[in-house]
Amino acid sequence: MACMKLGSKADAFQRQGQAWFCTTGLPSDIIVEVGEMSFHLHKFPLLSRSGVLERLIAKASESEEECVIDLHNIPGGAKTFELVAKFCYGVKLELTASNIVCLWCASEHLEMTEEYGEGNLISQAETFFNQVVLRSWKDSVRALQTCDDVLDKAEELHIVKRCLESLAAKASTDPNLFGWPVLERGGPLQSPGGSVLWNGISTGARPKNTSLDWWYEDVANLSLPIYKRLIAIMESRGIRQEIIAGSLAFYAKMYLPGLNRRKVSGESSTRLTPVALGSPPSEEDQIILLEEIDQLLPMQKGLVQTKFLFGLLRTAMILRANPSCISNLEKRIGMQLDQAALEDLLMPNFSYSMETLYNVDCVQRILDHFLAIDQVTGGASPCSIDDGQLIGSPSLTPITMVAKLIDGYLAEVAPDVNLKLPKFQALAAAVPEYARPLDDGLYRAIDIYLKSHPWLVESEREQLCRLMDCQKLSLEACTHAAQNERLPIRIIVQVLFFEQLQLRTSIAGCFLVSDNLDGSRNLRSGFVGSNEGGWASAVKENQVLKVGMDNMRMRVSELEKEQEIDKLGKTKGSTSAWGVVSKKLGFKMKSQMCSAQEESVSKQNNGNNKVEKLKDRHVKHNRNSSISDKGSVSSIIHS
Repeated sequence: MACMKLGSKADAFQRQGQAWFCTTGLPSDIIVEVGEMSFHLHKFPLLSRSGVLERLIAKASESEEECVIDLHNIPGGAKTFELVAKFCYGVKLELTASNIVCLWCASEHLEMTEEYGEGNLISQAETFFNQVVLRSWKDSVRALQTCDDVLDKAEELHIVKRCLESLAAKASTDPNLFGWPVLERGGPLQSPGGSVLWNGISTGARPKNTSLDWWYEDVANLSLPIYKRLIAIMESRGIRQEIIAGSLAFYAKMYLPGLNRRKVSGESSTRLTPVALGSPPSEEDQIILLEEIDQLLPMQKGLVQTKFLFGLLRTAMILRANPSCISNLEKRIGMQLDQAALEDLLMPNFSYSMETLYNVDCVQRILDHFLAIDQVTGGASPCSIDDGQLIGSPSLTPITMVAKLIDGYLAEVAPDVNLKLPKFQALAAAVPEYARPLDDGLYRAIDIYLKSHPWLVESEREQLCRLMDCQKLSLEACTHAAQNERLPIRIIVQVLFFEQLQLRTSIAGCFLVSDNLDGSRNLRSGFVGSNEGGWASAVKENQVLKVGMDNMRMRVSELEKEQEIDKLGKTKGSTSAWGVVSKKLGFKMKSQMCSAQEESVSKQNNGNNKVEKLKDRHVKHNRNSSISDKGSVSSIIHS
């Protein structure tokens, strides 16, 4: 049999179609069938290395027919048996991380122990695995990737567990303390102290620090069951939750095409990901992955990016995932809604009905979750005031941000003609009043909705406008609202009244400051120095303010006289009513009018113009209401 020794020559094996032949000069006396492949070999090299093959050959040789044995259940299939056969013929094999698992499992299956030859395949595979694979991060990952095809046997030999523990140990170690992560990821070779090596000689240069997410891409190439086990082992080793969450997000983005709307140029094409290979997983597999990711993600606030959670939620809606999964994602988002951006909330409506362009119901549920958590954590009550100081103001910051976010969302969805008034009102009213320091954003959304829904009747317009507080509108918003023909007349009256009330308060405050300045000057009349210019300026401003007040009083007197003429000349109650409104509201000014006489005169004229426009609107609507005293005006304002 010396002629059959092949040494390191592997060219004796030749493939012809679905058959392998060993050209040793002797005809083959056995056929081994593995799947669709047939191996025409010789008995002696096989039975001298394997206990299983020895028994199968002995049994098959009992019959006078051609010796044929079947190995359909061998781990690794025909590709692995080809390597096993070459090993039996004495061909020197190159063990790698990509073939070691299948070779080890196949050799165990064929009982290639030391009993059938020293240095048999089992001992060689185990030695290579322990001394090479487990010590290398990259090799451990590659070995795990090959375990899926022989998972049962690999589990039996504890290959999967040992690889996972090796990876978890390396991932939980600071990568900047050792050279192995940087070495295996394409960087320069490092000494144990961390300096860069050139041909084994220390250069003294220090490598760049490695981030804590250096292992994300490698483990993302693992199958989901093995990846889940790796994450569980990492958590047991105390790896921080935010690092685990980052790895889960990276894994999900690789296998869920819906999360990668924009493909980043320059990405490595060697990653074994379905998206990179152009064959994304099926919808069923994506749903399974999405639900598993939802279960693995930590529940703590802020550990997972809100934008990523919105991406998962959109994907779940498109794939029509389990309702419990969608509900969990909505709760996760609601927990940290204050960290969301407006574009995140603009989720299209994927329902069959297509009632609205955007999924307003989903945003409503997310907001409800946020408010429920905010109430539990104590942030749902307004701040208290103690000794003139605001207590608990930081708790209002998240809900104030959410209120601004919802107002912006309402403005974006308001142009949708299919958005019903009750749904718009419900979302706007869900935000507590104290969460809005100003109602300008809400007013803008209401105005856009009124413009896009001109068919609303007056009662519906008034009902919608009651959502905002006219006292919380800025001066700019009041100016716009007073001239807004889309608003109901009652709302415009309220805006004018509160604007006038703000003006009177400002004027009273200016008088109080003026009196204090005069008194202080009398007390300090003996001290004339560098502050003399400041006192003179204050007196001059006070004089300008008094002139402005005199002009305002004259204007009020003129309005009263005009009103008396209207009463004598006209008999309809509507004219009399608007005369009273003009008398009470015609001298509108901004609080900043105290600074100069010129601004006072211009703002008085502006207030008069607003009342004149209000009269015209009243005539157009043919309203015959009668307002004869302060009580009737107040009833309109507070209705």
